[in-house]
Amino acid sequence: MPIAFATLDDLLNHGFDTVIDVRSPAEFALDHIPGAINLPALSNAERAQIGTIYKQVSPFEARKLGASLVARNVADHIAQAMADKDGSWRPLVYCWRGGQRSGSFAAILSQIGWRTDTVQGGYQTFRRLVQQAVYDRPLPQRIILLDGNTGTAKTALLARLAAKGVQVIDLEALANHRGSLLGGTAQGQPSQRAFETRIALALHRLDPARPVLIEAESSKIGRLIIPPMLWSAMSAAGRITVHAPLAARARYLAQAYADIAADPQEMARRLTPLRYIRGHDVVDHWLALLHAGDLTGFAHALMDQHYDPAYAKSRKAVAHDILADLQSDTLDDAGQDRLVAAILPLLSAG
Repeated sequence: MPIAFATLDDLLNHGFDTVIDVRSPAEFALDHIPGAINLPALSNAERAQIGTIYKQVSPFEARKLGASLVARNVADHIAQAMADKDGSWRPLVYCWRGGQRSGSFAAILSQIGWRTDTVQGGYQTFRRLVQQAVYDRPLPQRIILLDGNTGTAKTALLARLAAKGVQVIDLEALANHRGSLLGGTAQGQPSQRAFETRIALALHRLDPARPVLIEAESSKIGRLIIPPMLWSAMSAAGRITVHAPLAARARYLAQAYADIAADPQEMARRLTPLRYIRGHDVVDHWLALLHAGDLTGFAHALMDQHYDPAYAKSRKAVAHDILADLQSDTLDDAGQDRLVAAILPLLSAG
């Protein structure tokens, strides 16, 4: 009998030894239940083949070939991934909607003697619970935003505050992106669904009675959209704003973007869209600084001629509730420590 999970908490605390996602690797890569392992009942190519036969030949022929392929693949998984499992092992199996793939897979494991169950509704049940968390229900937590111009070490401050026990959500880490035109990482970004799953899990772990600090962002981080319930809470949140001199921010940003700046061609590619906003001469000057090895000068010019004016324009358009304006002359370790010490009482004041 498939298990019906009514809440995200129930599903995350399932109590089984292993969660097995039997969907194809491509489906698994888009999003999956946290902690699940992928033991596909059908490969990407096999799933596509079965779908074609189902539409162009007949559902019967598709099911017959599918059963043969699933049996063969499950046999391989038993001989390999499950070879070390003893009789007490309890797996929980799911597929797309709790249908044939998970049912066939679980039936074989049950015949061996493993106490196997499936998720009623499969991945779609999990997806529905995530959507409820980030699309349908107002957040119970009080959100506070950490704001400031580019280069004010906001992400680093979040990490330091988390180490002090502050509840934080690092959206840029969840999105694998540093939140600006230059912010992409080599790992690339997750799918929108996987991003929403990460946010739902981060929110699920938080104590609703304590405030949550999040870096102020636009509604998109790279190509990913902040889901509506979180964005609504962020839009209404009070802000702690960090200020630092442009020279200090340039020194900090030169270190933060050192990995990207090490590849001038890639940096030039990322700056191309700004040619149509700031002009070719301005961008050419930035690149000249970069090619000359003056990364601090490059960061200084980029912020002075692009990021700071863009931030000033956006702040004029929307009024925010400012809880505190904090100033630091430096953004080195000592400067960040001073900012953390100033932020902590603001959060505990509630």
